[in-house]
Amino acid sequence: MKKQRKKVLFLVTKSNWGGAQRYVFDLATSIPQDKFEVIVACGDSRKKEGRLPGLLVQKLQKTGIKVIRVSSFTRDISIKKEFLAFKELRTILKDKESRPDIIHLNSSKAGGIGAFAARLSGIKKIIFTCHGLPWDEDRNILSRFLIFLASYMTFILCHKIILISKNNLKRVERLPFCTKKVVLIHNGIASINFKARENARYEIMGKPIKDVPWIGTIAEFTKNKGLSYLVEAASSLKKRGVAFRMSLIGDGEDLLKIKELAKISGLYSNQNSSVYIDLPGFVPDYARNLKASEIFVLPSVKEGLPYVLLEAGRAGLPVIASRVGGIPEIIEHNVSGILVPPRDPKALEQALCDLIKNNEKRDELGKNLKEKVEREFTLSQMVAKTKAIYGS
Repeated sequence: MKKQRKKVLFLVTKSNWGGAQRYVFDLATSIPQDKFEVIVACGDSRKKEGRLPGLLVQKLQKTGIKVIRVSSFTRDISIKKEFLAFKELRTILKDKESRPDIIHLNSSKAGGIGAFAARLSGIKKIIFTCHGLPWDEDRNILSRFLIFLASYMTFILCHKIILISKNNLKRVERLPFCTKKVVLIHNGIASINFKARENARYEIMGKPIKDVPWIGTIAEFTKNKGLSYLVEAASSLKKRGVAFRMSLIGDGEDLLKIKELAKISGLYSNQNSSVYIDLPGFVPDYARNLKASEIFVLPSVKEGLPYVLLEAGRAGLPVIASRVGGIPEIIEHNVSGILVPPRDPKALEQALCDLIKNNEKRDELGKNLKEKVEREFTLSQMVAKTKAIYGS
């Protein structure tokens, strides 16, 4: 008799393409289809009728995976919207076609609302992946305390909590009633078909550029990513007469703010200058062009275990990143990259200056990071460990 497949419902708040969405897509498309039936439920990024759904939904639809839209899911806090989202989730969890054996929650809002709805619906296995501790965000003390309480309630309601970094694991396992629930599973990625440096640069620019060091980053433009500190560091480099080109790839609520900072600093005025910041917005599958850069920077003030650093590592790029969250588990200072304190534009400026002037160090750091990522942060490892939790 053929064994019935377990039904897994992945839940994530937004349907754009960030770290949590990348994680959901990789797991949803990689766990064995003969053992698991996969459904993904998420918010809808469309603000107007006729617009395309979020990139996560577009990618999932190409694979044939069933996607359920939770129309009331929004990033912003709204009591009315949260209540409506809860009702939608209860309907999904009661429906015979979508009721799962396992619900796998991702992102803070989906975690909290989803865990409560799943408990009331009698779902037998509730798993929550915490993609970075939300109370680490740059907010006032009261907001951080309320976020901590909401997160702790999510942990209590879940049967298993996946932490993606040792830093986060150690902090969560000390909480009452959480010690036996937590498990560490690092993010992992598959190999990437990178474009050669000159081809990647030509695709980005459409024409040859001045022969200056190219610095890059990929990030969602929010306060958590600390991009304003990077622009400040770039402005100081310009004043010191250091030539460079910087590409900040991504979109988000702070894009216009970062663009204005770049304009004020004179870094966003002349594309043919030897000192220039490029802000093209979100670029799908930009990771394939990572080798256009010679240095990769991630100046975050809050992180879990960022995919972009794994991608940069696969590309063999030297990395400068903040010493926060799980970043030190990827980057060993002066061995596989350079770590700097968060919110410190002076440290960023000095690290950039050092790497711009030292080709040999860039090559060594990039080589060491590539070897580490290929050894310790693979998609197959992540899938195997997660599958074990589903089956345990």
